[in-house]
Amino acid sequence: MKLLSIVIPCYNSQDYMAKCIESLLPGGEDVEILIVDDGSKDATAQIADDYAAKYPSIVRAIHQENGGHGAAVNTGIENARGLYFKVVDSDDWVKQEAYLEILDRLREVVGGEKVLDMFISNFVYEKEGERRRKVMHYRHILPEGRIFSWEEAGHFHPGKYILMHSVIYRTKLLRECGIRLPEHTFYVDNLYVFEPLPYVRNLYYLDVNFYRYFIGRADQSVNEQVMIGRIDQQLKVNRMMVDYFIEKKAAIAANKKMGKYMLSYLDIITTISSILLIRSGTQEALEKKKDLLTYIRQKDRSLYRKLRYGLLGNCMNLPGRTGRWISVEGYKISQKFFGFN
Repeated sequence: MKLLSIVIPCYNSQDYMAKCIESLLPGGEDVEILIVDDGSKDATAQIADDYAAKYPSIVRAIHQENGGHGAAVNTGIENARGLYFKVVDSDDWVKQEAYLEILDRLREVVGGEKVLDMFISNFVYEKEGERRRKVMHYRHILPEGRIFSWEEAGHFHPGKYILMHSVIYRTKLLRECGIRLPEHTFYVDNLYVFEPLPYVRNLYYLDVNFYRYFIGRADQSVNEQVMIGRIDQQLKVNRMMVDYFIEKKAAIAANKKMGKYMLSYLDIITTISSILLIRSGTQEALEKKKDLLTYIRQKDRSLYRKLRYGLLGNCMNLPGRTGRWISVEGYKISQKFFGFN
């Protein structure tokens, strides 16, 4: 059995996937790299097959009909042979020194007294056209260099969230929690980091800048204008997160720190949905914003009150044009400060 399975979802990735794969090969025989060609129409499939032929004990190429990022991650989970599981997008890459250190730490904890469910490390925004690299770290929030529980975690400030780029999950946990990401849907990475959380008991944080998150291509799914154009998919994911939070309400309430974190994460996703609808600037978008709040209120009034009347909810629901302008300006400041989009 391998120590770590790494899935690379690929769709028409011929121009950049080699950099991603090459950055992962130094993991050697402890790692398996699953290149999932999601119905690409360029040379992606051939590149995947070439790497599998050259590194048959490390790389596997899997070809499937196009189903989107979520379908590729699902395929990775189904086919993984590693004890732990990581998603690396085909236009991103990893830093070798941090990578090897993470593998060393994973080897240390395997077979120990406590079963490690979730491994967290830093990621770096590699933003197109910018020299300054914004590092997302969790210092002073999470204990470093040891296994810990949710009760030992500190407060996550706005902008300090555990994203797909930060996390390695225990493979069996992903299967036990029954996660199945929707197909042909963008922004499912939020579901990927959200749904397993009620099953996570033991965590480990290593303060190394491991994952390099490339951001800035005009066609990238996190480009703000692209997100506005795909707002219905953002709203779909937002509603699925609301549904899941309500479904797992008892388990979430049983772990106070974890529940507080999940509520805060749901709050920021709902805030992003709201601000994108405001930024769209159409009456239809403002109706969708109202519909989202109505959906949450009808599902669970207690959750609605927490989201609507919390700090972020109040900031995103200021009345009139002036209120919407203030919300947008606050969002722009957050963009500059935290480096997203």
